[in-house]
Amino acid sequence: MFQQSLFLTLARRIAAMGVLSLAALAPAQAAEKPLRIGVIPSVANAATELAIAEARKAGLDVQLVEFSDWVLPNIAVADGSVDANFFQHEPFLQLFNARRGANLTPIAYGYSTTIGLFSKKLKKGEPLPDGATIAVPNDPVNTGRALLLLESIGLIKLKPGVAHQATLQDVTANPKRLKFVQIEGSQSARTFDDVTASVTYTTFAKQAGLNEKDGLAFDNIDPANVRRYAIRWVTRADNAQDPRLLKFIAIYQQSAEVKAKLRSLYGDLITFPW
Repeated sequence: MFQQSLFLTLARRIAAMGVLSLAALAPAQAAEKPLRIGVIPSVANAATELAIAEARKAGLDVQLVEFSDWVLPNIAVADGSVDANFFQHEPFLQLFNARRGANLTPIAYGYSTTIGLFSKKLKKGEPLPDGATIAVPNDPVNTGRALLLLESIGLIKLKPGVAHQATLQDVTANPKRLKFVQIEGSQSARTFDDVTASVTYTTFAKQAGLNEKDGLAFDNIDPANVRRYAIRWVTRADNAQDPRLLKFIAIYQQSAEVKAKLRSLYGDLITFPW
């Protein structure tokens, strides 16, 4: 009986030590969990990769998770599949939150760039021919932004007051009889051969082999657009103070290498509003 009691006592102690060891390991394992950032295909991801390399030297493991469209990165943040995303401006986020009943939160500015009218078939200074086919993004926010750009250079007129909520139905004058094709914005790099010109982000024009200086027109002339359309770091409200995320954003914003890379990609078409 004594031996059996001693054996049970030792077994309990060993089990207790095992539990304590697991408990001690848990915080370390949690600290080693990588910070997951959702993005879309973009040349700007090269700059984010530089920040990841700097973060690794500081002991922070960061992973980019690439999505093929502009909705999935927000869904992934909302359901916890990724910790944050970095691909969208605030009007797009506001529309997502309103439509999905979500509460995703922008917590910091990234870079701000412009959209432009780009073409593989026309050179800068050449007029659009009558009946030209123009691709515009199919999401409501970027449709409006594209139409405002086309209005600003005199190609169309829109109903007064529609602003960035403009739709194709708000076009009141189209003297060149332009034909509009709405496409998934992230796929615009693949459509240049099928249209006369495309209103898109510089990043997608570059993916199609165009230079940022090849744009026929740009929209960031209005200073208000710089912050309105700046790419934002976005997460859930309950994750807004995640120290890993805040540390990585600080590394990104303070890195001279990141800024230099973004300037090499976008030239004078990029600003840093933080």
